[in-house]
Amino acid sequence: MKSFFHYKHWRISPLANWHIFFYLCKKASMYLKQLSLVNYKNIVQAEINFSPKINCFIGSNGSGKTNILDAIYYLSYCKSHSNSIDNQNITHNEDFFVIQGNYWINDKEENIYCGLKRKQKKQFKRNKKEYERLSDHIGLLPLVLISPNDNQLILDGSDERRRFIDSIISQYDREYLQTLIQYNNALTQRNSLLKSNISDNSLFEIWEEQLADNGSKIFEKRLAFIADFLPIFQSYYEFLSMNNEQVGLSYESQLKKEDLLTQLKNTRDRDRILGYTTKGIHKDELEMLLGEYPIRRVGSQGQNKTYLIALKLAQFNFIKRISNITPILLLDDIFDKLDADRVKQIISLVSEDKFGQIFITDTNREHLDDIINEIHQDTQIFTVDRGEIVLNS
Repeated sequence: MKSFFHYKHWRISPLANWHIFFYLCKKASMYLKQLSLVNYKNIVQAEINFSPKINCFIGSNGSGKTNILDAIYYLSYCKSHSNSIDNQNITHNEDFFVIQGNYWINDKEENIYCGLKRKQKKQFKRNKKEYERLSDHIGLLPLVLISPNDNQLILDGSDERRRFIDSIISQYDREYLQTLIQYNNALTQRNSLLKSNISDNSLFEIWEEQLADNGSKIFEKRLAFIADFLPIFQSYYEFLSMNNEQVGLSYESQLKKEDLLTQLKNTRDRDRILGYTTKGIHKDELEMLLGEYPIRRVGSQGQNKTYLIALKLAQFNFIKRISNITPILLLDDIFDKLDADRVKQIISLVSEDKFGQIFITDTNREHLDDIINEIHQDTQIFTVDRGEIVLNS
């Protein structure tokens, strides 16, 4: 496999590349030591101690193994991956949930707590101190999840693909996340004006200037991200597909044609009729290509899955390189519907030392044993049944 430190992936001088290379070799260590759950989805109560390397959960569909991964995801992103409505993540007939994780980061223990009571605001704490803003937590615990739901990136609308870009950049660029929040607030305000009978153009100009200023910053950072991310993604796909196919990513934005402030002024009357803002970075698209065509039109089930896994592994590599912390990797039932060769390629990747703590779910114990035998890493296996988690001896 090509080295992902190959010079073409760096947009700076070759001399600087070597300094960064040796800097990156000294990655900050991080792993989840212990997870405590109370009333989270179908898990009434659990306290699980993990290996710093490989942790596997075996169980039938609906047993709760994916809920464990979702709780770990929650501690990194302050939200569930599978259900954005917080109250619906509370166990039936209960009034609250608690997720608590003890992490080991650079030889220092970090405690992250999340608690939610029905109809109340959730609490998020780091070492018993509550965050003033949840956005301040994003990026502390980098994490990448690969799951069957990733198929939405290909099949659903452009908002899914924009969220994918934003979630990566936000993990290493806090300013980007704040700019995005400010842009969305200005967008909400302008849309409210469009739906009202207010005709005072000065009010529109206030929010349009904020949209244009924040939108141009977001556009430039998205553009730079795609330029750096694309060759990493292509290298992973080439490896997983054994060079059988070519893939690409095309970032399309209205800001490539004209500055946003001009576009907003020119479409103000039309937007009044429609009742929403038709121009801006909230309309950007990330076209996912297999060869020269959108993969959503021409990709097979196996090609789609390989594409998405390569995309997420590139996300892992990119965040690790930028943040200087090895992210936690969650692999939720990803080996289904892949041929043996591609499974073998994935296993050969995750068995490398550059991957840190990994969580794997599968329904087939025999299949999982074959994978573990190939990885040759310290491993713990848990059986999950109706929300009960048991460590196998």
